[in-house]
Amino acid sequence: MSTDISSDPGSYPISDRNRVKRLHERGSYDRAAVHAILDAGMLCHVAYVIDGQPYCTPTLYWREGDTLYWHGSSASRMLRHLKEGIAANLTVSHLDGLVLARSGFNHSANYRSAMCFGTARIVEDPDEKAAALRAVVDRFYPDRSASLRPITAQEIKATTVIGMAIDQASAKIRAKGVADEEEDYGHPVWAGVLPIRTIIGEEQPCPRLLPEIARPEELAIYRAGETLDQALRDAQRAYEAAS
Repeated sequence: MSTDISSDPGSYPISDRNRVKRLHERGSYDRAAVHAILDAGMLCHVAYVIDGQPYCTPTLYWREGDTLYWHGSSASRMLRHLKEGIAANLTVSHLDGLVLARSGFNHSANYRSAMCFGTARIVEDPDEKAAALRAVVDRFYPDRSASLRPITAQEIKATTVIGMAIDQASAKIRAKGVADEEEDYGHPVWAGVLPIRTIIGEEQPCPRLLPEIARPEELAIYRAGETLDQALRDAQRAYEAAS
């Protein structure tokens, strides 16, 4: 696997593993571009191979610098194979629009995606694990872990935290309108883009909430009508500022 080592610290190194081959003009290896896509999400898919069998697992994740973290049950098949580390790919994608063209061939979607490659490992260090178990809350809900019931020893034992330094990554983005063949523009059918956004709705307080408990100000970033990816980016900035 040949690698082009970039002297630009703002970009990830490129090799055949992460190089965007189809529609390469949509690709980017810029750290800021990759991080922006990661920070706008919380659900990813982690792919890996165990004993020749490929697996792809959906899970929640968070980013700290160039390291990604996720967690799972200690009984997980994948986690049992991570003692020595395992090559993994973590992918995040956002659907931004449905693109309807004048031919089936040119129908498409607007999207943002990031693929990150590295070696996944179990977080064994007690201090790093404790910090990660706080971060899985505070990364998304600023300062929330300090107000929660303390995690128990059994809960810590039942939860495995995985970390993966991003060795290589690429972003791929489509953010444009219809791209029909020139001779098709006169075809009598509607064409255009249907934008897609995930919007935060009105809160639904727990029916057993203590009467004196109000929604904390820190959750103002999740106001009704806000897009989820903007709220998650705001939460990432708040988390980094507090770290």
